[in-house]
Amino acid sequence: MYKKLLIIAVLLMIPRFIFAQTQDTLLQKESHTSDTARIAVSDYKPKVAAFIIPAVFIGYGVISLTGDNVIRRLDYSTKNELQEDHPLFAAHADDYMQFAPAAAVYGLNLLGIKGKHSLLDATGLYVLSSAIMGGSVSVLKNAAHRLRPNGAGYNSFPSGHTANAFAAAEFLNQEYKDVSPWYGYAGYTVATATGILRMYNNKHWVSDVVAGAGFGILSTKLSYFLYPKLKRLITGKGSFNYTVVPSYQQHTMGVSLSGTF
Repeated sequence: MYKKLLIIAVLLMIPRFIFAQTQDTLLQKESHTSDTARIAVSDYKPKVAAFIIPAVFIGYGVISLTGDNVIRRLDYSTKNELQEDHPLFAAHADDYMQFAPAAAVYGLNLLGIKGKHSLLDATGLYVLSSAIMGGSVSVLKNAAHRLRPNGAGYNSFPSGHTANAFAAAEFLNQEYKDVSPWYGYAGYTVATATGILRMYNNKHWVSDVVAGAGFGILSTKLSYFLYPKLKRLITGKGSFNYTVVPSYQQHTMGVSLSGTF
């Protein structure tokens, strides 16, 4: 019981750990007017420290794949305690919560609370982040071939729901941290709750969730680094108009991107 509470307490501290290293810098500091004017996409050069926490999370998960060790034993003991205390637990809010931080970006825009970038560029950043995250998670699920704790399949590592939730939380943080850090904090709290629900639902091990958080954060940070370069490469100095169409198939949210020069 105490071990379970400790694990959950550590996961709930993730937002605090994240915000301890959110002093990322831009190549150029943009000035903000009283009406929070949008800025053009600028080169993003995060400090090395910005990648430490996602790297630690990913490393934690990778170690769990190396055999019988303390991290893997913690996976089993936590799963057993959760199932012993809540054998009939079944809540599917995590299927929707994983998208909540990203949805908040669009909701805030509709309310007139402007983020760092235009809605089109913000969408481009999120699409790129989702592509990086989805691709890496898919490859790793096949490579790791880990059995889920409920025995439903060999695609447990890392947690895709958690990765998606933390990618969305970092997206919300990047867009609104200059408006108020509380937007990002709220996003990371929702993402952490998503990961906890994945364990309570017996869908993932602790190490799956921790690694998923790392991949999600890293994917969005890479997106903000790569997107300006890709945009210049594709568009040159011309304009680029694109349309994003959401899709939902087999309990998975997706997007399609089309553009014209």
